[in-house]
Amino acid sequence: MFKPFVSLVSFVLLAAPAAAQPPDAIGVRAQGMGGAFTAVADDATASWWNPAGMAGGAYFNALIEAGTQRDPPSDRTDFGALQNAARADTRSFAVAFPALGLSYYHLQVSGIQPGTSTDPTSGGRQEGGAAEVRLRTLVLNQFGASVGQSLGSHLVIASTVKLLNAGAVSAVQGAGTASLDAAKDLEPSGETKAGLDVGAMAVLGRVRIGVMVRNLNELEFGSGVDAFRLTRQARAGVAMSSGTRGVIGTATLAVDADLTTTSTVLGNERRVAAGGEAWTTGRTIGGRFGVGVNTIGSRRTSINGGVSVAVKKGIYADAELSGGTDDGRRGWGAGIRVTF
Repeated sequence: MFKPFVSLVSFVLLAAPAAAQPPDAIGVRAQGMGGAFTAVADDATASWWNPAGMAGGAYFNALIEAGTQRDPPSDRTDFGALQNAARADTRSFAVAFPALGLSYYHLQVSGIQPGTSTDPTSGGRQEGGAAEVRLRTLVLNQFGASVGQSLGSHLVIASTVKLLNAGAVSAVQGAGTASLDAAKDLEPSGETKAGLDVGAMAVLGRVRIGVMVRNLNELEFGSGVDAFRLTRQARAGVAMSSGTRGVIGTATLAVDADLTTTSTVLGNERRVAAGGEAWTTGRTIGGRFGVGVNTIGSRRTSINGGVSVAVKKGIYADAELSGGTDDGRRGWGAGIRVTF
């Protein structure tokens, strides 16, 4: 669910304040399509991806999703030594009607960095000679309400007003007991602030064009080494579907592109993603594929796939897997979706 977490991983591995909250972080269907979802956004995750997409979705859509991303698979080497590691966990609940959406997203990113200390003059050692390990965790809870307005028959403008409670904390622990689980158990003190996302969707026959601007009012949380900032992010997408009047049908192809640059621990990032979705007759089984590429700095590629199975009419089990050469985008997501 909260797949691409390179931006958040940059927080847990760097001492300097960092941006957090990647634009393509939520949604099992979206991740299965490689993050090419801005012009699709026809399920309840539209509150994150593009609230204007709700107008072309089902009359009722609700979902519960969860996901985990971890790199590397273990926080210790084959020889038992600690290594840099990070894990991102997400939980989501969202409900959407054509003109109203309510959502809750929980994001937690935890990390460990051996050989560091809160005191840069200490040389990364504690008294007694035990190696020190820095543990970090960031927690973000977002409550959102999305509303939209049609402007004629081809354009929808919508916004998500969100209340965010977020915080970060770091600690130093002996290498013998340090782990990602210990980092995850840290409890930061959260601050609560209000934010705003704005999206638009244009429908031209079977083509949908979407634009999303997240964090219109940039927000800062915390202070000192644990400070982070939710920076303004813009993303655009185009989708072509077999559905009529711009509604997503049984076959869809989509392309997304970041319009802004995000600074991460792996370097600056601006991504392009392409993906597709296809359903069997009667929409009993759906399959997805996607590829995402960083277009500046270090070229990193994610490869994604997903599937949906109708448990019964209107109820779907969704799942996705992400891999590739992009270390920050390897993981899984799963959820249950109800749509009528």
